[in-house]
Amino acid sequence: MTRLYNDPRAFADEMLAGFADAHSRYVTRVPGGVVRAAETPAGKVAVVVGGGSGHYPAFCGVVGAGFADGAVVGHVFTSPSTQDAVSVGRAAASDAGLLFITGNYAGDVMNFTLARDRLAAEGVDARVLFVTDDIASAPADEAGKRRGIAGDFVVFKVAGAAAEEGYSLDEVERVARHANDRTRTLGVAFGGCTLPGDPAPLFSVPAGRMGVGLGIHGEPGISEDELPSARDLARRLVDGVLAEVPADGGRRLGVILNGLGTTKHEELFIVWRSVAELLAERGFTVVEPEVGELVTSLDMAGCSLTVVPLDDELERLWRAPADTPAYRKGAVAAAPAGVRRCAEQASGARQEAERTGSAASRACAATAVRALGAMSERLREAEAELGRIDAVAGDGDHGRGMVNGVSAALEGATMAAGQGAGAGSVLAAAGDAWAAKAGGTSGVLWGAILRAIGDELGDQCDEVPAARVVAAVRAGVAELRRLGKVEVGDKTMLDALAPFAEELEAGVASGRTLADAWAGAAGAAGRAAEATAALRPRVGRARPLAEKSVGTPDAGALSMAMCLDVVARELAAE
Repeated sequence: MTRLYNDPRAFADEMLAGFADAHSRYVTRVPGGVVRAAETPAGKVAVVVGGGSGHYPAFCGVVGAGFADGAVVGHVFTSPSTQDAVSVGRAAASDAGLLFITGNYAGDVMNFTLARDRLAAEGVDARVLFVTDDIASAPADEAGKRRGIAGDFVVFKVAGAAAEEGYSLDEVERVARHANDRTRTLGVAFGGCTLPGDPAPLFSVPAGRMGVGLGIHGEPGISEDELPSARDLARRLVDGVLAEVPADGGRRLGVILNGLGTTKHEELFIVWRSVAELLAERGFTVVEPEVGELVTSLDMAGCSLTVVPLDDELERLWRAPADTPAYRKGAVAAAPAGVRRCAEQASGARQEAERTGSAASRACAATAVRALGAMSERLREAEAELGRIDAVAGDGDHGRGMVNGVSAALEGATMAAGQGAGAGSVLAAAGDAWAAKAGGTSGVLWGAILRAIGDELGDQCDEVPAARVVAAVRAGVAELRRLGKVEVGDKTMLDALAPFAEELEAGVASGRTLADAWAGAAGAAGRAAEATAALRPRVGRARPLAEKSVGTPDAGALSMAMCLDVVARELAAE
């Protein structure tokens, strides 16, 4: 388990501060992550990698010559926010453009896509690529739905080496996508990992068994099997990845045998001996294999095998030298002395000026602040239970993410309200803070919902009628559908929010007060959230473990219903 920490909620921030200090020769800390200590030279494409923390050496450990120019780092197993990605991307980018690379997880897809769009609006030629190497997470005909696990390292390395050689942005993106299309990974777990401060691992594996098809965010395997000998495990992994290697891929392979955090190097070397023999028997030549910990999952016990068929270009980039805090290969040519950065020079996310609201809007804003306070108390009480529910088919971080998000939202809203902002600006500040601190899928979606509601309410009005609140809630539902690409029945927070909006609209239309209509709608949301237990998830991290999810309500729907319920109590008390 993870034993050494101060405040579990500050684990990622404190880790990143210590890492940046220990490796100041390589990196400088900026809001949201780290960048190379020297500025990206003119004409060089910047490669920025990222995701949640808990995977070291990924992501910050590979920032350096021949590899990444920056790393965006979120909370443990949680996507970094859009603001974090914008901050690191802005600090790393030069005139030659920027390529973001991260794993194919819903939160990462949303946040890095939004970051690309925001940077593009600022004039930065930014692109994004999502790694999809995990063969266990979706069938071959749905490869676009697969997760990124240890194959991240292959794509990062190829893209970083290409950028170092002077490739254009189009060419860096091309070769990175080419590497992703060829990379295949299969992993197994012998035991779960434990989030900092938690008393027990996110999942357990029975003695003498192993989980097949693990995820690197603490997800259990897709299935279980008997724990084999090292030789039989090697055969299982080799058979799995070779079955999906492109037929025209060639006979030279880049290979990674990756430890997940607890499996010892000695054990990995025993497995590697059999892997190497099996690949040779089947006519493959292994090119500079990597055996060790490259993409971990805190203290998870397990390993994964990654292969990438190499053509001449990929082989050159795979073998290219690199010099980073956690990974060194060959001799990196001395680069011209660049301008050394300091953290104060790095550009963070831009802050919007708060707008003074009308009296009615400020009163509405005050209600929103009180509601966020009540939500914060309720979510703190439910944190452990939401985490337990989320861990059934996810990574177990939902409770912690919700508490982090609502706490930041309350702080941001309180500050904006204290400056005289109206409801629109207060909710925008709350939404941006929620997305920045919670990260992950729920964080970015809650942030977008609050901002959409605020945009509809605005800052200037003579009154805030119930019908306007209904319209604002409807705007939040529409934004959740648009950004999350979800519908009712997908087993998400929409399954609670959509029926709430319908009941609220019907209640107000029938002449009930806002407080009364909200209370009735909150009851409908609670019932709908409980009913998600019968659903199979169709999107997100839980989708590969859909059968395990049946019988357990969706954590996001439950937390949404909790929040709507406490808001009803605040409205009734006015």
